[in-house]
Amino acid sequence: MSLQEFHFPALVTLGISILQFGVMGNVGKQRMKHKIMPPATTGHPEFERAFRVQANTVEATLIFLPLMWLFACYLSPVGAGIVGSAWLVARIWYAVGYMREPDGRLRGFYLNLLILAVTALGSLWGIIRSFL
Repeated sequence: MSLQEFHFPALVTLGISILQFGVMGNVGKQRMKHKIMPPATTGHPEFERAFRVQANTVEATLIFLPLMWLFACYLSPVGAGIVGSAWLVARIWYAVGYMREPDGRLRGFYLNLLILAVTALGSLWGIIRSFL
């Protein structure tokens, strides 16, 4: 495979980094809006939702990014870009839904889990196939 084939998952990785920056910025914005000074992590419900969105997004990213790159290396860079784009959309849906109402996160969350499972299974299949 050539480096050019990895442009799509690289672009998705950049998008995920921008998402991380956005949710981090939202936590800072909510801190200022509701006068919640660090190191406090509780206070106004809107701040707490922003804080949870950020923490959950960081946690999910730590699982997803390595799987997406394994998928890209062992199965398909284009497929990795597609599942990565879907994951990014699901995380944005999750974040927006959670900020509106805690139960609003569920559809994005479940879609995120489905995409994560597809990416993990695809990565596993690609790795197993490389041994055959």
